[in-house]
Amino acid sequence: MPADDVPETFHVTTDEQLRAVSNLARHRIMSVLRFEPATITQIATRVGLAKGSSSYHVRLLERAGLVKVVRTRKVRGVTERYYAMAARSIVLPDPGEGGPDLLMRHAVADLEAAPREGERHVGMAHLRLTEEQFAELGARLEALADEYRKLSDPALPDVSLVFALFRPTSQVQAEGDAK
Repeated sequence: MPADDVPETFHVTTDEQLRAVSNLARHRIMSVLRFEPATITQIATRVGLAKGSSSYHVRLLERAGLVKVVRTRKVRGVTERYYAMAARSIVLPDPGEGGPDLLMRHAVADLEAAPREGERHVGMAHLRLTEEQFAELGARLEALADEYRKLSDPALPDVSLVFALFRPTSQVQAEGDAK
């Protein structure tokens, strides 16, 4: 399937889809498929899973509509399937107050699994912003990510960008909730 035919976003709306993306192995499989199609064998090698496990996870993702077969070919009498993402990006529902943010949990797990000797840029800033500044910063971060997403070249090594802009629970509010 030509890259131009891939929808921009896929909105996760069902429990089956949410369960499919909530697993770290499946998250990593989707990361493998984000730039180019791959076979079960290629996925297994890149993710570090057995072929049987990779096949199981890909079937769940396919059943949920998150990945699909984009081409097949015969190899020594066996049909080899190439899988790709169903859309360029996946949009998860808001987890709601106190709910786990799956994207952040997976991002932290990926960061922890990344080679220590590799270059990293990890930081955290505590800011005090007006509502307008908060909204502007969020829009600028999204625009910057979109700008670099368009520059992304599948021939280059993978890079992950994760950001979260949020208002933490205030200490006074957290202490009041605990009583």
